[in-house]
Amino acid sequence: MTDAPNDVTRAAQILKEHRESIDRLDAILVYTLGERFKHTQAVGKLKADHDLPPSDPAREEHQIARLEDLAKRADLDPDFAKKFLNFIIQEVIRHHKEHQA
Repeated sequence: MTDAPNDVTRAAQILKEHRESIDRLDAILVYTLGERFKHTQAVGKLKADHDLPPSDPAREEHQIARLEDLAKRADLDPDFAKKFLNFIIQEVIRHHKEHQA
């Protein structure tokens, strides 16, 4: 049983590598969302300045369908992707309504 400590050591190293990748990806997600919200804030201000409605149901529907397709191609649960985008859309609409006020 001399291999057992090596197996545990190797498993610990693999776990560490996965966690480092997860940490990098989390950072990418946060910075990407930050960049996305910069643009949606600008859209909200533009809409408010031109008296446009804070939401665009046709665009939202299109975006959800597009994200579901991307999720399928990325081997990500499309239902999760849809819930995630719906959450983001609701937050964007909330921001847009704040600009309207």
